[in-house]
Amino acid sequence: MTAIKARGHICFSGALLVAWFLRRARMMAVVVVQGICLGLAAGSLASSPAVAQERPMPSLEGEVSSPPEAQPLVTPSPKRANFLGTPASKDVREAAEWVVDSGDNRGLPFVIIDKVQAKVFVFNNVGQLRGVTLALLGISRGDNTAPDIGSKKLSAISLKDRTTAAGRFVAALGQDLEKEVLWVDYDTSLSLHPVVNGTPHDHRLARLATMSPLDKRISFGCINVPVRFFNEVVLKTFTGTNGIVYILPEIKSMREVFPAYYDVEEHSRLQTVSN
Repeated sequence: MTAIKARGHICFSGALLVAWFLRRARMMAVVVVQGICLGLAAGSLASSPAVAQERPMPSLEGEVSSPPEAQPLVTPSPKRANFLGTPASKDVREAAEWVVDSGDNRGLPFVIIDKVQAKVFVFNNVGQLRGVTLALLGISRGDNTAPDIGSKKLSAISLKDRTTAAGRFVAALGQDLEKEVLWVDYDTSLSLHPVVNGTPHDHRLARLATMSPLDKRISFGCINVPVRFFNEVVLKTFTGTNGIVYILPEIKSMREVFPAYYDVEEHSRLQTVSN
């Protein structure tokens, strides 16, 4: 009985010793494994470029912002005259485009007179057409003004000097001896006014009623328009304000008569290329 108890005690003590060694072995294994994992993780952090990017070196000059994206250059579109669908010659259209695009009219209403087609175009201050009409002009072709013509009697003006001079004029409403007129150039007695009868053989009213530009060359130089057109378009446009009258050349070039003139389409293309 005693022997059995002693043997049982010895076996029990041996089992406890074996269990203690196993537990110590497991603890040492856990420590080794954790050390290996930590070492691998540290190596991964040191060698990973992604981690290096997430933790940049501090800048001595503070944050560096990205440069703004370059914006495309925009060439402004040329300003346009508004003819409201009314037909006009190439010269008239180009002249009106230049006036509006350049602002040569200085914010005033303006008139363009096409001597070749014998037409008068009246625009408001922003280049919108107010009206167009056929007109009577100087009997002789030419773009110059005869010397001292403003001081001569009509009967003293030779046929070759009866021209409607080309040019840019600051115009205003006023009176001549008989009627209200738009003075184009007061010093040379050049005006735009309602048609006058003239001498019977002039047939001015009949000439004004035809569509042929050849019939319109009969005056001493002034521009004769229908009475109704003068009252309803010219007077309403120029009452209370000055304006600009552009009489286009029929012999000279546009740049000879208007030094500041430019072709709007060509000017726009050159601006686009330069930008």
